[in-house]
Amino acid sequence: MKTIGLIGGMSWESTLSYYTLLNEGVKANLGGLHSAKVILYSVDFAPIAAFQKEGRWEEAAHILQEAALSLERAGADFILLCTNTMHKILPLITPHISIPFLHIAEATAEALKEKGAHKAILLGTKFTLQERFYTDILHQHNIDVVIPDEQSIQNINRIIFDELCVGKIKTDSQKLFLTLINTLKKDDKSIDSVILGCTEIGLLLDQKMTDLPLFDTTLLHVNAALKYALKTT
Repeated sequence: MKTIGLIGGMSWESTLSYYTLLNEGVKANLGGLHSAKVILYSVDFAPIAAFQKEGRWEEAAHILQEAALSLERAGADFILLCTNTMHKILPLITPHISIPFLHIAEATAEALKEKGAHKAILLGTKFTLQERFYTDILHQHNIDVVIPDEQSIQNINRIIFDELCVGKIKTDSQKLFLTLINTLKKDDKSIDSVILGCTEIGLLLDQKMTDLPLFDTTLLHVNAALKYALKTT
């Protein structure tokens, strides 16, 4: 079994999901008392969130670069960055390390293709929705992406940072997300799926709330990691 390096803390709420799902997955695959071999580097999210807001991405990248190097030195065989948004700066990190990064958008695209999905609503932070670092990968895999309108993007971003990242789960916010999904599907009948493109959104929504298939990027990222970690060849 390979050792998984996690860069977490963005937020720690979703990092907890990563740790739980990885261990549950190893137990399901290997049984008995088996658990995941994990090294976690959990950052302080406050300065990183400030750098995001101020567009100081290189400074944020420096923090995560140090985290990645620490994981490599500690013996990790590969790394997961436990957040969608910060994959924006992955090109500033990977040249400095020699072990693989498993990209969350690649794992997501592969899962959509496997299920035959072709056109997905993407939900996430304003950075994920308004920039191309994430959608370009989906497009490379022939996944069409539907982005909410500007006001909806601002509402989603507020819920993620002001509520989900600090452990607040509100019924009104669930209703807002579900109304948005239903409205977009009503306007475009070819939509066949929804990508929960922020690792916190899975804390708010689950499949029983909508008929459209939900692709939770946290779970998809974990599944890709389990496959890689348990690969025997």
